Amino acid sequence: MAQPQAITYQYDLFSEQRQDVIRPFPTSETVCGASGTKAFQVKEAGEQERALTPDLMSLVLSHDNIKAAYKQVKRNKGVAGIDQMPTGDFAEWYSQNAETLQSELYNGAYQPQGVKQVEIPKPNGGKRKLGIPTVTDRIIQQAISQVLNPIYERKFSDHSYGFRPNRKAHQALKKGSEYVSEGRVIVVDMDLKTFFDVVNHDRLMYLLSTTISDKTLLWLIRKYLQSGILIDGVVSQRTEGMPQGSPLSPLLSNIVLDELDKELERRGHKFVRYADDCNIYVRSQRAGERLLASISVFIETKLKLLVNKEKSRVCPVNHTKFLGYTIQRDGSLSIANESVKRFKEKVRKLTKRNRGVNFEQIIVELEPVMRGWLNYFRHARCKRLLENIDSWIRRKLRCYRLKQCKRVITLQQFLKSHGVETWQSWILALSGKGLWCKSGCPQAHQALSNRWFNDVGLYNLSLNYARLNH
Repeated sequence: MAQPQAITYQYDLFSEQRQDVIRPFPTSETVCGASGTKAFQVKEAGEQERALTPDLMSLVLSHDNIKAAYKQVKRNKGVAGIDQMPTGDFAEWYSQNAETLQSELYNGAYQPQGVKQVEIPKPNGGKRKLGIPTVTDRIIQQAISQVLNPIYERKFSDHSYGFRPNRKAHQALKKGSEYVSEGRVIVVDMDLKTFFDVVNHDRLMYLLSTTISDKTLLWLIRKYLQSGILIDGVVSQRTEGMPQGSPLSPLLSNIVLDELDKELERRGHKFVRYADDCNIYVRSQRAGERLLASISVFIETKLKLLVNKEKSRVCPVNHTKFLGYTIQRDGSLSIANESVKRFKEKVRKLTKRNRGVNFEQIIVELEPVMRGWLNYFRHARCKRLLENIDSWIRRKLRCYRLKQCKRVITLQQFLKSHGVETWQSWILALSGKGLWCKSGCPQAHQALSNRWFNDVGLYNLSLNYARLNH
């Protein structure tokens, strides 16, 4: 019997011009697609959910879905993978190879390329391993994610906030604050050890197969899980874990950890999970210690994951941090000390005195860093802290500007030109103090006043904090 054929349409990724292409693929009348981020819906109401997903590959590889995936990958501005193809070159490559690529994906012959591994420093020390797939594989994974996300979104727990549409860290913090306000002032702070590196492939594929019946798609996902990693020019096969940094990993991580959510819900606990960061709120230290012991057994025996016993702990909520914040015992939010330290380290790098960058450029570079940091921490109670940080940044900049004067006479003339009396300007210019001490002297404050910093365009944290919370 001849294999059924269907007319599909191949588009250029930048235009709406349509070309009819005859290509065989498994037909299905039970699924339909929508462009962009619109949910993919099933037509046959009343059938079992798994029976409604026999041909998801046709949705994954539809023109609208591939086009939306390409736009999203391009927005993310990722670097090239091991094939060195830039994101911008994919559209031309796809226009020439779309038919071959889609045919290989439909019949299960497609083989993903290896993943390039890079290491980035963690905020608390150590290195985080990221896997960078090729642009083609990133777009295919993004296309898969766009189809599967609507299916799984209605299955996920309301206590989960990471990597989900219309959910963000601030909502997780708000919910945690509500639990603390109710009297649950002890937190079980769960830390999973190298989560992305130890995910069990067989267990993950079993979880996927309970919802997805398209075997071609399941086989493709397994191939992505097992795709090799390029380290020092050698590709090594992966037997567990998934590359952190690929478009499909966030969804797969939520599928794995949804079992943890359901178990905590079954036990009646109040908790918030953001990716692999899970906080469970209880009323007493003893209850928290019992919970930590029992849930650790569940995670390690049932989910086949590792609990970091050194970092997981039970403590008062104000003795730990969650998503960069600290929740106080009254339910209010403050900025965690570690977050302040990391922010100051960024400012130190930008205001390093030997950078050799003009002062105006430093002001320009500081603004997006300060604006982005404040926008994230705007929900914290931190007015006094921000005033102190503003003062510290201004002093760092005074230090930088004074160093630019280089010579004694140049410094004296600069101070005098900014309103400092002649004899006062000479006292500071001839002083043997270091630049940090000089930047705290009255003459430096008079020449480079707060108003002067406002005039040159320095972003002010405390003033903008007041505006955001007005």
